[in-house]
Amino acid sequence: MGRPWEADLDTGFKRRLGKSARELGATSSGPECPDIWELENGDIAVIGRDLTDSLGARLPDGVFIGPDERLVVIPRRMLVAAKADIPDV
Repeated sequence: MGRPWEADLDTGFKRRLGKSARELGATSSGPECPDIWELENGDIAVIGRDLTDSLGARLPDGVFIGPDERLVVIPRRMLVAAKADIPDV
């Protein structure tokens, strides 16, 4: 039996949700920055710090990271800024 959801490897980027890391003061002038994007197929892509190794060992009961998944952290202010761009449904 397959998984109920699989990432679409062929989709593209549609629009940024919220503000850029530079606008939020969450980065220096370098190219590496956290970000949140809506993809063309409606899924969401998150660029952040990979903390799978450190936080993954302290997951709450019943939470698991699959072998093809990573635990990614972004600044709180980034998700708060994206709230207005995220539909209710």
